[in-house]
Amino acid sequence: MDLDTVKKYFTRGEVVDLYAKAANSLGLWTSEKMVFHKLFKHTDRLLDLGCGAGRIALALCAEGYKDVIGIDYSNAMIAEARRVARARCLQVPFRVGDATQLKISNLELDGVIFGFNGLMHIPRREGRRQAISEVFRILRHGGMFVFTTHDRATANFRKFWRREKMMWRSGKQKKELDDFGDRFESTPLGDLFIHVPSAEEIRQDLKARGFKIEADFRRSQIANESSAVREFSDDCRFWIVQKPGHS
Repeated sequence: MDLDTVKKYFTRGEVVDLYAKAANSLGLWTSEKMVFHKLFKHTDRLLDLGCGAGRIALALCAEGYKDVIGIDYSNAMIAEARRVARARCLQVPFRVGDATQLKISNLELDGVIFGFNGLMHIPRREGRRQAISEVFRILRHGGMFVFTTHDRATANFRKFWRREKMMWRSGKQKKELDDFGDRFESTPLGDLFIHVPSAEEIRQDLKARGFKIEADFRRSQIANESSAVREFSDDCRFWIVQKPGHS
């Protein structure tokens, strides 16, 4: 799966509109508020990575977080995030960037958020590992990385993944897929790629880079989200990890 194919989905007008609506009316999920408020001070320098139309970054700014930036690889999403910021008179710098090659200095940030399963839209495991390495590099010692993923162990999809495993074992999986857990499916908004990992896969990738895993849990374990949030996003797994050391 090549990155340009993945990015096409996030440049479609209908998709940008969906993300803009979330930025304007949905804001932070209850679970996100609980996690972010516990981990981050209002003076922390934070990055909303894979920011889309700015849902998380703009909500944090509106809540008094003073130093938040947003980065996304979609020019269309960044243009929309800037438009929403201007309309709401919020001062958040947004820029186009690649999570696997961040133009940010070493040890610059107190926290990084990769929300709405964004890390899993990076094709190939080595690509996702490179993004994790970049986050590690730009975090200060003791800095926190929060992200979400789907989970292959979700009960509703066990039959699907059993069938997929049989397809991979017989070499009959879709030719454009790189790793077991990849999905590339047609949706009403276009063709969408996402990787659905196992929890053990994520633990391996985090530990390989040196992150300390503080917690992981399903969203539904800590919050009863509104129907609007549940419609926007399926239940997901939060990961809270720390770069060891003291700043």
